[in-house]
Amino acid sequence: MRHPERFRPGARAALPAALVALGLALSACGQGDGGSAARSEASAPAAAVRDPLVATYDGGLYVLDPATLEVVEDIPLDGFNRVNPAGDGRHVLVSTATGFRVLDAAGARLTDREFAAPKPGHVVHHAGKTVLFSDGTGRVTLFDPAGLGGGGLPETQTHDSEHPHHGVAVALSDGALLTTLGTEEERTGVHVLDADREEIARSEECPGVHGEATARGGAVVIGCEDGALIYRDGEITKVKAPDGYGRIGNQAGHEESPIVLGDYKTDPDAELERPERVSLIDTRTGGLELVDLGTSYTFRSLARGPHGEALVLGTDGALHVIDPERAEVTRKVEIMGAWREPLEWQRPRPAIFVRDHTAYVTDPGGGMVYAVDVESGEVKAKARTPRPANELTGA
Repeated sequence: MRHPERFRPGARAALPAALVALGLALSACGQGDGGSAARSEASAPAAAVRDPLVATYDGGLYVLDPATLEVVEDIPLDGFNRVNPAGDGRHVLVSTATGFRVLDAAGARLTDREFAAPKPGHVVHHAGKTVLFSDGTGRVTLFDPAGLGGGGLPETQTHDSEHPHHGVAVALSDGALLTTLGTEEERTGVHVLDADREEIARSEECPGVHGEATARGGAVVIGCEDGALIYRDGEITKVKAPDGYGRIGNQAGHEESPIVLGDYKTDPDAELERPERVSLIDTRTGGLELVDLGTSYTFRSLARGPHGEALVLGTDGALHVIDPERAEVTRKVEIMGAWREPLEWQRPRPAIFVRDHTAYVTDPGGGMVYAVDVESGEVKAKARTPRPANELTGA
């Protein structure tokens, strides 16, 4: 998951008059709209666009057609907003100032449904569940995303962290929950709670814990300022970085690969470090290898290809394809001109989102969006956006 250290969403925009206020608020575990979960996805409105893409810009959202990359719908929404797949193939969750707002991406419309959350943070879909983390309260909310198709909010389960903090949580296939430990001042590690929410594993050997990714066999990798933690088969393993300060904060995993791609920073005092090495964490062995790209990248640069290839969008304008088993760059795909990461993390910079065999890449400096075949390197489509795109995701 790709998130910087802090979250500053903008104010929530006024709702369009045509939307009906549903008035559904989050409550205690299992107290959501039970009827909506029972209704099928077929009850949702007909799709305006199949397999939509969603890009943010300063003041709104673009719903894009994945074949042509043309704007299907321009949705005004004030403030700095973030987007993540909801996990059901149709909806996207938009992080606003007040919570996680439900965007019907396939229907190209922003609903007024919202999971209330002060300082909404990470969104993680795994093992059939979507998990939301509220940085402002430390509350973890779990739900089956299929329930979004009924027109209301699905039933939810919740877990309250001991302290509010910038955290993340992952649902596991056996009903357990992995979630971070920390306070507003310090983050130290993770613990795992079983289906009854009793603690079964804990590690506080992870200063500055941040970010997550899942790998083959249900392994979970969590980033630290001195390496990473791996949770696999009921045990937590510490992965030490080769440097005293070797921060891994953003990762990308693939269900067919046991190796997780991560960033790698070594200067704790930098105003903005522009790293040129990425990390590869092997969840089988606990090993960590570094790959030198010869160019820098940002937290929106990491992705995985259809066969588990590690993909990094460099500031040289190229997509760097890495064989994770060999820890080698196998080829580069030139997409755009060189660019430089802005000092403020909210400012637009190129982003990558991969679905099936296609990498979708934004170039806010040039005002473009590209669709690139990962295996052939062919640019299949390109289009100009009315305003520079920032974040990019898809349903």
